[in-house]
Amino acid sequence: MDIHKQYTPQYSFEFYPPKTPEGAEKLKGVVRQLGGLKPRYFSVTFGAGGSTQSGTMETVFEIQKSGYEACPHLSCIGSTRENIEQLLNTYIDRDIKRIVALRGDMPSGMHEAGAFRHANELVAYIREQTGDHFHIEVAAYPEFHPQATSAQDDLQNFKRKIDAGANSAITQYFFNPDAYYRFVDECEKLDIDVPIVPGIMPITNYKQLARFSDMCGAEIPRWIRKRLEGYGDDLVSIRTFGTDVVSSMCQALLDQGAPGLHLYTMNQAQASLAIWENLSIKT
Repeated sequence: MDIHKQYTPQYSFEFYPPKTPEGAEKLKGVVRQLGGLKPRYFSVTFGAGGSTQSGTMETVFEIQKSGYEACPHLSCIGSTRENIEQLLNTYIDRDIKRIVALRGDMPSGMHEAGAFRHANELVAYIREQTGDHFHIEVAAYPEFHPQATSAQDDLQNFKRKIDAGANSAITQYFFNPDAYYRFVDECEKLDIDVPIVPGIMPITNYKQLARFSDMCGAEIPRWIRKRLEGYGDDLVSIRTFGTDVVSSMCQALLDQGAPGLHLYTMNQAQASLAIWENLSIKT
């Protein structure tokens, strides 16, 4: 883990584009609350096939207008070069300096991958078109991508994204820090020396978390599952236990030299604020 001692820890929060005017108004309050923690940036997710493309852009510009650095997700699967180029030019015109470059999921009903089959191709295209304008983040999977054929193939896929020009990475969320430590060690052996920031999912709703985790391949350790199952519908106990477990993991990650934390907020402030209050973070 000494690979990360050279980096000043940076903290960020992730949102998804609100689907209603009420949701957009609520998110403004969440941005104000979490903005008080002085994060490096806020990221905004992107729907496959452009399903939330305009929502992503609107949310990014709204955050930027509030005085914070905003970072759009850019998903390439099913997209054309022209579409990606148009998005990049729009973000350049609006002085957006950071992008999360992802492959994304194939849109429903679409059978052709489009101009880019993999995220490393998108990263290379962004570099080709825009030089060093953007700080490019990519995804990393300490517990391996659910579609990976093997652990080694997954690591090589990650290396291709870094070699294509990515500056840093954000991991899929996890609850087993040993998976993250081992992943970083394996990356070091492949001469990957960019910051790999742990993605952190607060625990507020066990059924929702279990569903997400089954979809994305994130393991919930058995002892955590059993404790959460035991609370039934007692949301207060679930959130109290979840805050304690996730806070302890975050502090251990930082103590071991992780280069920051990226919290998946689900457009809520309370859980992220509760975790933050438990950490020894100076901003």
